[in-house]
Amino acid sequence: MFGKGLYIAVYDICQQSRLRKVRRVVKKFATGGQKSAYECFLVPGERDNLFEQVSAIMDESEDRFAMFRVEERAASLQRGIASAPADPEFHYAG
Repeated sequence: MFGKGLYIAVYDICQQSRLRKVRRVVKKFATGGQKSAYECFLVPGERDNLFEQVSAIMDESEDRFAMFRVEERAASLQRGIASAPADPEFHYAG
């Protein structure tokens, strides 16, 4: 069984209606983030599901979407009111 990994999901969506849809989808998987960058603790199936849902919404000729896996051993740096990424015991998506 594969465990969860931390991914940073980022996007740049040109049209407002697509932007709202992508933001809604990404936020369902996110545990934190800001504006167009979200922290997502995902198992491989969730990662693939998120990617597929966003792909169905975006216009590949205008929009951008990327997910980056964060190395577990990497230290995170925060400044201001930012907090370190944390995977809660449970996550409600509804």
